[in-house]
Amino acid sequence: MAIILANDSMDQNAAKALKERGHELIEHHYGIDELKEKIKEVDIVIVRSATKIREELIDEAAKSGKLKLIIRAGVGLDNIDVDYAKSKGIKVRNTPNSSSRAVAELALGQMLSLSRYTYIANVTMREGQWNKKQYKGSELLGKDLGLIGFGRIAKETAELGQALGMKVSYTNRSGPKEGYDNYQYKEMDDLIKESDYISLHVPFNKEQGAVLGKEEFDKMKEGVFIVNCARGGVVDEKSLLEALDSGKVAAAAVDVFEEEPTPNEKLYKHPKVALTPHIGGSTKEAQARIGEEIVSTVDELF
Repeated sequence: MAIILANDSMDQNAAKALKERGHELIEHHYGIDELKEKIKEVDIVIVRSATKIREELIDEAAKSGKLKLIIRAGVGLDNIDVDYAKSKGIKVRNTPNSSSRAVAELALGQMLSLSRYTYIANVTMREGQWNKKQYKGSELLGKDLGLIGFGRIAKETAELGQALGMKVSYTNRSGPKEGYDNYQYKEMDDLIKESDYISLHVPFNKEQGAVLGKEEFDKMKEGVFIVNCARGGVVDEKSLLEALDSGKVAAAAVDVFEEEPTPNEKLYKHPKVALTPHIGGSTKEAQARIGEEIVSTVDELF
């Protein structure tokens, strides 16, 4: 049986299942300094986005040789130095099927919110303002939705967008995908020039930097809507603010930030930004699925 550290929050049904299998489960969040010691004592560590497993932590784990598996409770792996962990004989897994629908629904919901001003009307009405004339919105029907990246979440978003009558296109590093002829593949430049709504579905790559920066914003349609429920850093926040101020971007929905919690006051106080605190996968259903995948992964390896 394994000693498992859930360093970030965990679905309680999954926690119960792991305990019933005889595993010792530690549900506690350790800061980096404490975690350097604790990680030497466990067989498995489970993290969400809050805990970063970088080389220094992996080196500490390797000193005892006890850690066998790192599980990221979510879709991405960009908060874990995966290759380095593998080089030390530590397996790395995530839960790729768990939260795709939840994130896609948030992205689509934010498009509706931006289009109909509900994100800001909820604020101004509480301040006693009746801005009926100012909040003439637009419908999603017939609009061009451009998806940057075309993994599981983007495919779910495409399905939801198309169900509402949007014309869906996507761009992807590996080119067109077989079996998705109902969506149009475009090169990146064409997609950002032609889309009314742009939704990002890519991981953050430190070497590559932002996917959308000043150069990309300059190419977009006047009055485009931007949705980022992917990763902080894939949209350059400074360039986004400039595009919002100029009117190039009509409004933006931001769930993920370059630094979390975000200290960027200009961004979180901007009247054209709909904000959420990295809740893309935070639904009861998604958390239950994440828990099930974690239990399945532990069963497979232990």
